Amino acid sequence: MNIHKTDVKTLPRKHGKLRHPEKAKNIPNLVTKKPAWIRVKAPLGKEYSKTRNLIRGQKLNTVCEEAACPNIGECWSQKHATVMILGDICTRACAFCNVATGKPRSVDFTEPERLAEAVAKTGMNHVVITSVDRDDLDDGGAEQFARCITHIRQTSPKTTIEVLTPDFRNKPGALETVINAAPDVFNHNLETVPRLYPTIRPGARYFHSVKLLAEAKKLSPSIFTKSGIMVGLGEEQEEILQIMDDLCSAHVDFLTIGQYLAPTPRHAAIARFVTPEEFAQFKRIGEKKGLLLVASSPLTRSSFHADTDFEKLRTAKRAHPHN
Repeated sequence: MNIHKTDVKTLPRKHGKLRHPEKAKNIPNLVTKKPAWIRVKAPLGKEYSKTRNLIRGQKLNTVCEEAACPNIGECWSQKHATVMILGDICTRACAFCNVATGKPRSVDFTEPERLAEAVAKTGMNHVVITSVDRDDLDDGGAEQFARCITHIRQTSPKTTIEVLTPDFRNKPGALETVINAAPDVFNHNLETVPRLYPTIRPGARYFHSVKLLAEAKKLSPSIFTKSGIMVGLGEEQEEILQIMDDLCSAHVDFLTIGQYLAPTPRHAAIARFVTPEEFAQFKRIGEKKGLLLVASSPLTRSSFHADTDFEKLRTAKRAHPHN
């Protein structure tokens, strides 16, 4: 298996738009034709519409829509959505992300209650809560995560809760605030290999993200920790294997690996489409290295099948209690 290098070309963005739209023609994605294994069905069905209408009725944002996730049809049809709290404007401009960048609005303190109501009405067994980066807040938005967890626990005590957090940029007490609220899964995505951070994830630092995951496990050894990466951005095989080793050293339980898909031509270019066989090999290697579970396929996303994967995690933990 050999993953080819390529230069990743991007343009700076502001409020989700090109600053120099006339240059867009000069930066097409390196690969544009999707292979058969990456295609998905269009969103349809009664349950899909019901989930969409409920989310909009509660005035909630979802990463499913904001990030143009290809799995939205399947997930919403199964009453599963990843709710994005703290608004829909991010303080960072990652080259892979479709969420708008700019100055966020003030925190909506009614959001946790509305989220809890939506979870109860849909009867979700497992909910995933994520957020935009809020570097403008003293706690990076950690307290809002905690409020959401608390409200869901009160109204839907049987629902398991997964949080997918930003890195909080070393804000004092932020991680502790989230962990003390006792989510069932703490997820923080590395997104890509360290070499590509300057162009793909310029506002973050790879080893800080690894440390955040390690600290989460230290604070709560019983919590499941999780991270995710995208492939097809120009990384090498050995770099992916190094990520696996770093996550094992941080005692991370679960890794998701999926194909990067550029939301628009102005985002980072796709270097290539990784084959299903390569994804299967990543899964075998990761679990052999010591990760409790690896979900690896072209359409895998951090929250895709999060409910069934949580059950797989619990089963794997019972089979390997010392992992």
